[in-house]
Amino acid sequence: MNESAALNESSAGLPASSWLEAEAFDANRTLALSSAALEFHVNPWDIMLCLSGTVIACENAIVVAIIFYTPTLRNPMFVLIGSLAIADLLAGMGLILNFAFQCLVSSETISLITVGFLVASFTASISSLLAITVDRYLSLYNALTYFSEKTLHYVHLMLVATWGVSIALGLLPVLGWNCLDDASTCSIVRPLNRTNLTLLATSFFVIFALMLSLYFKICKIVCHHAHQIALQQHFFTTSHYVATKKGVSTLAIILGTFGASWLPFAIYCLVGEREYPPVYTYATLLPATYNSMINPIIYAYRNTEIQRSIYMLFCGCFQTKGSYRSRSPSEV
Repeated sequence: MNESAALNESSAGLPASSWLEAEAFDANRTLALSSAALEFHVNPWDIMLCLSGTVIACENAIVVAIIFYTPTLRNPMFVLIGSLAIADLLAGMGLILNFAFQCLVSSETISLITVGFLVASFTASISSLLAITVDRYLSLYNALTYFSEKTLHYVHLMLVATWGVSIALGLLPVLGWNCLDDASTCSIVRPLNRTNLTLLATSFFVIFALMLSLYFKICKIVCHHAHQIALQQHFFTTSHYVATKKGVSTLAIILGTFGASWLPFAIYCLVGEREYPPVYTYATLLPATYNSMINPIIYAYRNTEIQRSIYMLFCGCFQTKGSYRSRSPSEV
């Protein structure tokens, strides 16, 4: 009993190095303190998050480099894809730094900064997906005026709003909206308090609902365009049917991937309690990071212009034939 009491006392006085559940010290016995030495037992879940962050950072670093160094990729669509890639790149770096700090530094200040950095990065990633959805809707709804200064103005406003809100939400834990002074207010993600995490989860559901609404409208416009083309040609060809079906399937894949990645974690943020085993938090958070891993594949690597730039980057002998024309999101 004396040894158990000593362990609990020392754990209570130790600044939590993990940004997940503080009770992980008692539940999993991953960290043991003695007066003579400090031993680290790395959590396998933290290793998987670090590996996920490494893949995310590598994938999105290539996208950012390609968009930055390719002058032809400057239209609104690629600006928003670049914003998404930067957000996911920062999220991947945040996961790597979190793992490194857990192993090397034990500090409440570092924990707050790391959590704030990850909150800002993932919020910017989700908000950038909403901005891309808005851009795709505008490219269809206002197809004739899409390549105008007005569209570029809208894109800049969306970027300012995306990163302004994301940075503000990331600063909240650092500015005092945390549970370090009152452990009873902690959420499943320490040191975020329950109110803060509820705000983040609610914001996600609002963004997801907006994306669902916009993609539903996009599907209606796509089907309407296909019908108009069929009427002009006096018959509905198989190619029109295949193209429409492919477009709707692509939208379903985009929304399905986004929802499958983030919905489990968002729901658990609302219903989970800090007393629950940390494994539940890890098991719902890890799939959420996969969304940042899949985003470059869906929005960048499948794009013809970015594929062309990749070939030119890694194969200097690649020569393009024909004139280059930047396409709108509706064509892509």
